[in-house]
Amino acid sequence: MSTPTLDELENLARQAGIILRQSYEPLPGAINHLQIDYKGPIDLVTDVDRRSENFLLRQIRDSYPDHRVIAEESGALKGHPDHVWYIDPLDGTVNYAHGIPFFSVSIAYQEKGELALGVVYDPMRDECFTAEAGKGAWLNGKPICPSSTQDLAHCLLTTGFPYNIRTNPNNNLDHFARLSLLTQGVRRLGSAALDCCYVACGRLDGYWENEIAPYDVAAGGLIARQAGAVVTNLYGEADFLTPPMTILVAPPAIHAQLSDYFQTYLKRD
Repeated sequence: MSTPTLDELENLARQAGIILRQSYEPLPGAINHLQIDYKGPIDLVTDVDRRSENFLLRQIRDSYPDHRVIAEESGALKGHPDHVWYIDPLDGTVNYAHGIPFFSVSIAYQEKGELALGVVYDPMRDECFTAEAGKGAWLNGKPICPSSTQDLAHCLLTTGFPYNIRTNPNNNLDHFARLSLLTQGVRRLGSAALDCCYVACGRLDGYWENEIAPYDVAAGGLIARQAGAVVTNLYGEADFLTPPMTILVAPPAIHAQLSDYFQTYLKRD
């Protein structure tokens, strides 16, 4: 069975990024020009999400009809379990709908249970983060590595919150508050894929999330790991794609300190 190349994934991400960029509206009231449906009280999907995903699915199905695909809007599409794609056609939909220029296309390919290729493309900055297992990670073709920060007190972190934050007792607000006091600061940027990549290239010192989906972080997690960051779930386990999904991404020294924190404050259900 044939397999894709990193160049193929990058080309797909860049073409999907064109779809996002062409429909992006930065002015006040941007949300009014989109067709929006709600999957939950604060979980929305736009017509642009669907156009981007439909494009990606057509391209993948045409070239690799026997591969399995897990996509945000379409769910899991049948295919061979040794060849799996993870697709988020618009990671950061809420930002996009409100005219905030921080969102991305995320594509990962997994072969025989191991992440092999990952691409996260930010179409507004024309920044393409890429990685291939065993070969490294790059930003627009240049090698990247995480920060050298050694002390949690000097770290700038990022995180996210579940869409059911209003009703979920595991809503991450407690960790956000505690770690805000233990670090230089905590940001909530709105794109998990870019959060991972910003740790990978040293712009941020760590990222965690209590509840996440595989298509959100498969590509970004591989990119961060190949750049030299440690990527695990919040319990320190290397597999961050098995439900119930959590994730922790940081340079080695900071990952150890954050792991100590979560061992103290996080309880496994």
